[in-house]
Amino acid sequence: MIRLLDLALAAALLPVLATAGYLGFLALMSRRTAPPPAGPPRLKFDIVVPSHNEEPGIGRTVQDLLALKWPRELFRVLVVADNCTDQTADRAREAGATVLVREHKELRGKGYALAYAFEHSAKDAFAAGAVVVVDADTTVSGNLLEAFQARIQAGGGAIQADYAVQNPEASWRTRLIRIALGMFHVLRSQARERLGVSCGLRGNGMCFTHQLLKAVPHDAFSVVEDLEYGIRLGQAGHRVFYAGEAHVYGEMVSTEKASRSQRRRWEDGRKQIVRTHGRPLLKAGLAKRDGLSLDLAMDVLVPPLSTVAGLVTGGLLASAPLLWVLGGSSASAAVA
Repeated sequence: MIRLLDLALAAALLPVLATAGYLGFLALMSRRTAPPPAGPPRLKFDIVVPSHNEEPGIGRTVQDLLALKWPRELFRVLVVADNCTDQTADRAREAGATVLVREHKELRGKGYALAYAFEHSAKDAFAAGAVVVVDADTTVSGNLLEAFQARIQAGGGAIQADYAVQNPEASWRTRLIRIALGMFHVLRSQARERLGVSCGLRGNGMCFTHQLLKAVPHDAFSVVEDLEYGIRLGQAGHRVFYAGEAHVYGEMVSTEKASRSQRRRWEDGRKQIVRTHGRPLLKAGLAKRDGLSLDLAMDVLVPPLSTVAGLVTGGLLASAPLLWVLGGSSASAAVA
Protein backbone atom coordinates (compact mmCIF):
# COMPACT_ATOMS: atom_id res chain seq x y z
CA MET A 1 0.00 0.00 0.00
CA ILE A 2 2.82 2.40 0.91
CA ARG A 3 4.59 1.55 -2.35
CA LEU A 4 1.43 2.31 -4.37
CA LEU A 5 1.04 5.62 -2.55
CA ASP A 6 4.66 6.43 -3.34
CA LEU A 7 4.18 5.64 -7.05
CA ALA A 8 0.97 7.69 -7.20
CA LEU A 9 2.73 10.68 -5.66
CA ALA A 10 5.64 10.25 -8.08
CA ALA A 11 3.21 10.28 -11.02
CA ALA A 12 1.50 13.39 -9.66
CA LEU A 13 4.85 15.16 -9.36
CA LEU A 14 5.98 14.43 -12.92
CA PRO A 15 4.28 17.57 -14.37
CA VAL A 16 5.98 19.63 -11.65
CA LEU A 17 9.33 18.10 -12.64
CA ALA A 18 8.67 18.89 -16.31
CA THR A 19 7.77 22.49 -15.42
CA ALA A 20 10.86 22.97 -13.28
CA GLY A 21 12.99 21.44 -16.02
CA TYR A 22 11.55 23.80 -18.63
CA LEU A 23 12.16 26.85 -16.44
CA GLY A 24 15.66 25.66 -15.58
CA PHE A 25 16.47 25.18 -19.26
CA LEU A 26 15.30 28.73 -20.05
CA ALA A 27 17.45 30.08 -17.21
CA LEU A 28 20.51 28.34 -18.68
CA MET A 29 19.71 29.77 -22.12
CA SER A 30 19.06 33.33 -20.94
CA ARG A 31 22.40 34.89 -21.89
CA ARG A 32 21.73 38.18 -23.66
CA THR A 33 22.47 38.29 -27.39
CA ALA A 34 23.77 41.37 -29.20
CA PRO A 35 20.99 43.45 -30.78
CA PRO A 36 20.95 43.87 -34.56
CA PRO A 37 22.09 47.24 -35.97
CA ALA A 38 19.31 49.79 -36.38
CA GLY A 39 20.85 51.93 -39.10
CA PRO A 40 19.77 55.53 -39.72
CA PRO A 41 16.20 56.49 -38.72
CA ARG A 42 13.77 55.94 -41.58
CA LEU A 43 10.65 54.15 -40.30
CA LYS A 44 7.52 56.04 -39.25
CA PHE A 45 5.82 55.05 -36.00
CA ASP A 46 2.47 55.77 -34.39
CA ILE A 47 2.81 55.45 -30.61
CA VAL A 48 -0.63 54.45 -29.30
CA VAL A 49 -1.51 55.26 -25.68
CA PRO A 50 -4.85 53.66 -24.69
CA SER A 51 -6.30 55.77 -21.88
CA HIS A 52 -9.36 55.68 -19.66
CA ASN A 53 -9.64 58.55 -17.15
CA GLU A 54 -5.90 59.23 -17.02
CA GLU A 55 -6.12 63.01 -16.55
CA PRO A 56 -3.53 63.32 -13.73
CA GLY A 57 -0.63 61.63 -15.52
CA ILE A 58 -1.31 61.53 -19.26
CA GLY A 59 0.54 64.81 -19.91
CA ARG A 60 3.74 63.47 -18.34
CA THR A 61 3.54 60.29 -20.41
CA VAL A 62 3.02 62.20 -23.67
CA GLN A 63 5.93 64.55 -22.93
CA ASP A 64 8.18 61.60 -22.14
CA LEU A 65 7.27 59.94 -25.44
CA LEU A 66 7.81 63.11 -27.44
CA ALA A 67 11.35 63.27 -26.03
CA LEU A 68 12.33 59.97 -27.67
CA LYS A 69 15.61 59.94 -29.60
CA TRP A 70 13.97 59.74 -33.01
CA PRO A 71 13.33 62.41 -35.66
CA ARG A 72 10.14 64.20 -34.69
CA GLU A 73 8.74 63.99 -38.22
CA LEU A 74 9.00 60.18 -38.10
CA PHE A 75 6.68 59.56 -35.17
CA ARG A 76 3.62 60.87 -33.41
CA VAL A 77 1.77 60.07 -30.21
CA LEU A 78 -1.85 58.91 -30.54
CA VAL A 79 -3.77 59.01 -27.27
CA VAL A 80 -7.05 57.07 -27.36
CA ALA A 81 -9.37 58.73 -24.84
CA ASP A 82 -11.58 55.67 -24.43
CA ASN A 83 -14.93 56.28 -22.72
CA CYS A 84 -13.37 58.98 -20.54
CA THR A 85 -15.40 61.08 -18.11
CA ASP A 86 -12.55 63.42 -17.16
CA GLN A 87 -10.19 65.77 -19.02
CA THR A 88 -7.82 63.12 -20.38
CA ALA A 89 -8.30 64.28 -23.98
CA ASP A 90 -7.63 67.95 -23.17
CA ARG A 91 -4.50 67.21 -21.10
CA ALA A 92 -3.14 64.96 -23.86
CA ARG A 93 -3.68 67.63 -26.55
CA GLU A 94 -2.02 70.26 -24.40
CA ALA A 95 1.02 67.99 -24.04
CA GLY A 96 1.34 67.60 -27.82
CA ALA A 97 -0.49 64.36 -28.64
CA THR A 98 -2.96 63.61 -31.40
CA VAL A 99 -6.14 62.56 -29.60
CA LEU A 100 -8.71 60.00 -30.74
CA VAL A 101 -11.92 60.15 -28.72
CA ARG A 102 -13.78 56.86 -28.57
CA GLU A 103 -17.24 56.37 -27.03
CA HIS A 104 -19.08 53.05 -26.92
CA LYS A 105 -21.43 51.84 -24.20
CA GLU A 106 -20.95 48.10 -24.75
CA LEU A 107 -17.56 47.57 -26.41
CA ARG A 108 -15.21 48.77 -23.69
CA GLY A 109 -11.65 47.93 -22.70
CA LYS A 110 -8.07 48.13 -23.91
CA GLY A 111 -8.48 45.66 -26.78
CA TYR A 112 -11.20 47.76 -28.40
CA ALA A 113 -9.20 50.96 -27.92
CA LEU A 114 -6.18 49.39 -29.62
CA ALA A 115 -8.22 48.06 -32.54
CA TYR A 116 -9.71 51.55 -33.01
CA ALA A 117 -6.27 53.20 -33.01
CA PHE A 118 -4.68 50.61 -35.28
CA GLU A 119 -7.42 51.06 -37.86
CA HIS A 120 -7.01 54.85 -37.74
CA SER A 121 -3.23 54.57 -38.11
CA ALA A 122 -3.51 52.23 -41.10
CA LYS A 123 -5.80 54.62 -42.99
CA ASP A 124 -4.31 57.98 -41.96
CA ALA A 125 -2.21 60.12 -44.29
CA PHE A 126 0.69 60.07 -41.80
CA ALA A 127 1.44 56.60 -43.27
CA ALA A 128 3.12 54.99 -40.29
CA GLY A 129 4.83 51.69 -41.00
CA ALA A 130 4.35 50.37 -37.47
CA VAL A 131 2.41 51.04 -34.29
CA VAL A 132 3.79 50.98 -30.75
CA VAL A 133 1.65 50.40 -27.65
CA VAL A 134 2.56 52.21 -24.43
CA ASP A 135 0.31 52.34 -21.36
CA ALA A 136 -0.77 55.70 -19.95
CA ASP A 137 1.20 55.32 -16.69
CA THR A 138 4.52 54.60 -18.39
CA THR A 139 7.93 56.13 -19.02
CA VAL A 140 10.26 54.77 -21.70
CA SER A 141 13.95 54.63 -22.58
CA GLY A 142 15.07 56.99 -25.33
CA ASN A 143 16.16 54.17 -27.66
CA LEU A 144 12.70 52.54 -27.89
CA LEU A 145 12.02 53.29 -31.57
CA GLU A 146 15.62 52.60 -32.54
CA ALA A 147 15.36 49.09 -31.05
CA PHE A 148 12.04 48.47 -32.78
CA GLN A 149 13.36 49.55 -36.18
CA ALA A 150 16.36 47.24 -35.75
CA ARG A 151 14.08 44.22 -35.18
CA ILE A 152 11.77 45.16 -38.06
CA GLN A 153 14.78 45.40 -40.39
CA ALA A 154 15.83 41.95 -39.11
CA GLY A 155 12.47 40.52 -40.22
CA GLY A 156 10.33 41.01 -37.13
CA GLY A 157 6.70 42.01 -37.42
CA ALA A 158 5.94 41.91 -33.68
CA ILE A 159 8.40 43.10 -31.03
CA GLN A 160 8.28 43.33 -27.24
CA ALA A 161 10.52 45.69 -25.26
CA ASP A 162 11.68 44.97 -21.72
CA TYR A 163 8.81 45.73 -19.32
CA ALA A 164 10.04 46.84 -15.90
CA VAL A 165 8.76 48.52 -12.73
CA GLN A 166 8.73 52.31 -12.53
CA ASN A 167 8.08 52.52 -8.77
CA PRO A 168 10.00 49.60 -7.17
CA GLU A 169 10.41 51.42 -3.84
CA ALA A 170 6.70 52.22 -3.38
CA SER A 171 6.08 49.14 -1.21
CA TRP A 172 7.25 45.60 -0.55
CA ARG A 173 4.76 44.46 -3.22
CA THR A 174 6.37 46.54 -5.94
CA ARG A 175 9.81 45.28 -4.89
CA LEU A 176 8.59 41.70 -5.26
CA ILE A 177 7.00 42.55 -8.62
CA ARG A 178 10.34 43.90 -9.76
CA ILE A 179 12.02 40.58 -8.94
CA ALA A 180 9.20 38.58 -10.54
CA LEU A 181 9.26 40.63 -13.74
CA GLY A 182 13.02 40.23 -13.91
CA MET A 183 12.66 36.45 -13.88
CA PHE A 184 9.58 36.33 -16.11
CA HIS A 185 10.15 39.15 -18.60
CA VAL A 186 13.94 39.25 -18.79
CA LEU A 187 15.34 35.74 -18.27
CA ARG A 188 12.56 33.89 -20.06
CA SER A 189 12.34 36.42 -22.88
CA GLN A 190 16.11 36.44 -23.48
CA ALA A 191 16.16 32.64 -23.59
CA ARG A 192 13.24 32.40 -25.98
CA GLU A 193 14.78 35.04 -28.24
CA ARG A 194 18.03 33.08 -28.29
CA LEU A 195 16.10 29.91 -29.16
CA GLY A 196 14.29 31.65 -32.02
CA VAL A 197 10.79 31.21 -30.59
CA SER A 198 8.24 33.82 -29.50
CA CYS A 199 9.08 35.84 -26.39
CA GLY A 200 5.36 36.64 -25.94
CA LEU A 201 3.55 39.94 -25.52
CA ARG A 202 3.33 41.82 -22.20
CA GLY A 203 0.71 44.45 -23.01
CA ASN A 204 3.07 47.42 -22.61
CA GLY A 205 6.01 48.26 -24.89
CA MET A 206 4.71 46.28 -27.87
CA CYS A 207 5.31 47.06 -31.54
CA PHE A 208 3.52 45.72 -34.63
CA THR A 209 4.07 46.48 -38.29
CA HIS A 210 0.96 47.31 -40.26
CA GLN A 211 1.88 44.50 -42.63
CA LEU A 212 1.58 42.03 -39.75
CA LEU A 213 -1.67 43.57 -38.47
CA LYS A 214 -3.15 43.20 -41.94
CA ALA A 215 -2.17 39.52 -42.02
CA VAL A 216 -3.29 38.83 -38.43
CA PRO A 217 -5.87 41.44 -37.32
CA HIS A 218 -5.75 42.48 -33.67
CA ASP A 219 -9.14 41.01 -32.74
CA ALA A 220 -8.23 40.37 -29.10
CA PHE A 221 -10.62 41.81 -26.53
CA SER A 222 -10.23 39.73 -23.36
CA VAL A 223 -8.69 40.94 -20.09
CA VAL A 224 -5.41 39.35 -21.24
CA GLU A 225 -5.58 40.63 -24.81
CA ASP A 226 -1.77 40.64 -25.09
CA LEU A 227 -1.49 36.94 -24.26
CA GLU A 228 -4.42 36.18 -26.56
CA TYR A 229 -2.95 38.04 -29.53
CA GLY A 230 0.54 36.59 -28.96
CA ILE A 231 -0.94 33.09 -29.22
CA ARG A 232 -2.83 34.03 -32.37
CA LEU A 233 0.40 35.30 -33.92
CA GLY A 234 2.16 32.03 -33.05
CA GLN A 235 -0.64 29.98 -34.56
CA ALA A 236 -0.20 32.00 -37.76
CA GLY A 237 3.56 31.29 -37.73
CA HIS A 238 4.78 34.68 -36.46
CA ARG A 239 7.06 34.94 -33.46
CA VAL A 240 7.42 37.96 -31.18
CA PHE A 241 10.97 39.34 -31.17
CA TYR A 242 12.49 40.60 -27.90
CA ALA A 243 14.21 44.01 -27.74
CA GLY A 244 15.83 43.77 -24.32
CA GLU A 245 17.97 46.89 -24.72
CA ALA A 246 14.85 49.10 -24.82
CA HIS A 247 12.70 49.57 -21.73
CA VAL A 248 9.21 50.64 -20.71
CA TYR A 249 8.64 51.35 -17.02
CA GLY A 250 5.08 50.86 -15.80
CA GLU A 251 3.71 52.09 -12.49
CA MET A 252 2.60 49.07 -10.45
CA VAL A 253 -0.16 49.06 -7.84
CA SER A 254 1.19 49.07 -4.30
CA THR A 255 -1.87 48.58 -2.08
CA GLU A 256 -3.34 45.25 -0.99
CA LYS A 257 -6.83 45.91 -2.37
CA ALA A 258 -5.71 47.13 -5.79
CA SER A 259 -3.11 44.37 -6.09
CA ARG A 260 -5.62 41.64 -5.20
CA SER A 261 -8.21 42.97 -7.66
CA GLN A 262 -5.67 43.24 -10.49
CA ARG A 263 -4.29 39.77 -9.79
CA ARG A 264 -7.76 38.23 -9.74
CA ARG A 265 -8.68 39.75 -13.12
CA TRP A 266 -5.40 38.60 -14.65
CA GLU A 267 -5.67 35.08 -13.24
CA ASP A 268 -9.28 34.68 -14.41
CA GLY A 269 -8.29 35.78 -17.90
CA ARG A 270 -5.27 33.48 -17.97
CA LYS A 271 -7.33 30.50 -16.81
CA GLN A 272 -9.67 31.06 -19.75
CA ILE A 273 -6.70 31.13 -22.14
CA VAL A 274 -5.35 27.90 -20.63
CA ARG A 275 -8.72 26.19 -21.12
CA THR A 276 -9.14 27.31 -24.71
CA HIS A 277 -5.56 27.23 -26.03
CA GLY A 278 -3.32 25.14 -23.76
CA ARG A 279 -4.10 21.65 -25.01
CA PRO A 280 -4.57 22.58 -28.73
CA LEU A 281 -1.18 24.35 -28.76
CA LEU A 282 0.53 21.38 -27.15
CA LYS A 283 -1.18 18.94 -29.52
CA ALA A 284 -0.29 21.02 -32.59
CA GLY A 285 3.31 21.44 -31.47
CA LEU A 286 3.80 17.71 -30.93
CA ALA A 287 2.03 16.73 -34.15
CA LYS A 288 3.98 19.21 -36.30
CA ARG A 289 7.19 19.09 -34.25
CA ASP A 290 6.91 22.86 -34.17
CA GLY A 291 9.08 24.51 -31.53
CA LEU A 292 7.13 27.77 -31.69
CA SER A 293 3.82 26.09 -30.82
CA LEU A 294 5.40 23.86 -28.18
CA ASP A 295 6.99 26.82 -26.43
CA LEU A 296 3.75 28.81 -26.55
CA ALA A 297 1.95 25.81 -25.03
CA MET A 298 4.49 25.64 -22.21
CA ASP A 299 4.23 29.37 -21.62
CA VAL A 300 0.45 29.05 -21.27
CA LEU A 301 0.45 25.85 -19.21
CA VAL A 302 3.26 26.74 -16.78
CA PRO A 303 1.66 28.23 -13.63
CA PRO A 304 3.02 31.32 -11.84
CA LEU A 305 6.44 30.92 -10.22
CA SER A 306 4.92 31.12 -6.73
CA THR A 307 2.68 28.16 -7.56
CA VAL A 308 5.60 26.16 -8.96
CA ALA A 309 7.64 26.85 -5.81
CA GLY A 310 4.70 25.80 -3.63
CA LEU A 311 4.23 22.55 -5.55
CA VAL A 312 7.93 21.68 -5.33
CA THR A 313 7.95 22.39 -1.58
CA GLY A 314 4.77 20.36 -1.06
CA GLY A 315 6.21 17.47 -3.03
CA LEU A 316 9.37 17.44 -0.93
CA LEU A 317 7.40 17.51 2.31
CA ALA A 318 5.04 14.74 1.17
CA SER A 319 7.81 12.48 -0.11
CA ALA A 320 10.07 12.80 2.94
CA PRO A 321 8.04 10.40 5.18
CA LEU A 322 7.75 7.90 2.32
CA LEU A 323 11.50 8.03 1.82
CA TRP A 324 12.00 7.17 5.48
CA VAL A 325 9.36 4.38 5.54
CA LEU A 326 10.64 2.78 2.33
CA GLY A 327 14.23 2.83 3.50
CA GLY A 328 15.61 5.30 0.97
CA SER A 329 14.09 3.82 -2.22
CA SER A 330 11.23 6.29 -2.77
CA ALA A 331 10.19 7.07 -6.35
CA SER A 332 8.38 10.24 -5.28
CA ALA A 333 11.49 11.51 -3.46
CA ALA A 334 13.52 10.90 -6.62
CA VAL A 335 11.05 12.96 -8.70
CA ALA A 336 10.77 15.73 -6.09
